[in-house]
Amino acid sequence: MKFEKYHALGNDYLVYNPNEENFIFSESDIIRICHRNFGLGSDGILVGPTQSQQATFKLQILNPDGSEAEKSGNGLRIFARYLRDIGKVDTNSFQVDTLGGIVTCQVSEDKSIITVEMGKVSFQSDVIPVNIDGEPREVCNETIEVNGRVLNYYAATIGNPHCVIPVESVSKEQTIELGSFIENHPNFPNRTNVQFLEILDRNRIKIEIWERGAGYTLASGSSSSAAGAVARKMGVCDESITVEMPGGDIGLIIDDNFNVQMTGPATRVATMELYSECLKNH
Repeated sequence: MKFEKYHALGNDYLVYNPNEENFIFSESDIIRICHRNFGLGSDGILVGPTQSQQATFKLQILNPDGSEAEKSGNGLRIFARYLRDIGKVDTNSFQVDTLGGIVTCQVSEDKSIITVEMGKVSFQSDVIPVNIDGEPREVCNETIEVNGRVLNYYAATIGNPHCVIPVESVSKEQTIELGSFIENHPNFPNRTNVQFLEILDRNRIKIEIWERGAGYTLASGSSSSAAGAVARKMGVCDESITVEMPGGDIGLIIDDNFNVQMTGPATRVATMELYSECLKNH
């Protein structure tokens, strides 16, 4: 079974093309393949391209815990780069159909920059969704109790759910300590991605990320989009925002209606072949 491995600022994915061979992944298969000791190792599997009635291509995004993600900004940049590498697209823009909505992608002439129109961020509790008391509302600067601590948070969606927590200073240790508790908090019926957000200036933020279904993550496009939108919602950042992450920087343009354009790289790593015995006895 052949995979192409890419990373986007250290967030790595395996691309599986079902047009070359058609393997149906079980939950246990996904977990084994993504495992960094017992499999090929990755933050997820991208299955595509397949046919879509609404867009040029369709993409399925599989998390390393075997679940399916609605959208992934880094995954979309990687998928766009893969399509360019195999000659399916050129420098013109094209659309990709995901579980979290249709997005528009474009790859630069030298393949170094991929731009993705991520869609519009919503803070509405019934859209994200978030379990709250009372009528549906925007969930902004509310409190959540996590592991004995009370935190202020913003909830958002850009096709997948996010919990953004503004802090004075972000840290890997804090993210690992609290990430799983927040991901699985009863406020979030579909679980949630988690970002700790530090404001650096009006055009730069810094985040640490706990990704739903993957854990601590070096970079994330959808997390960057959600955190950037929250910074705009707070009134502390302007339209153009650079997002600093452990894996590197992503550029965002977020308009007054919270539509997000994301720009960043995707790097080709290797062609990998998985042998069937890897999937036995797991």
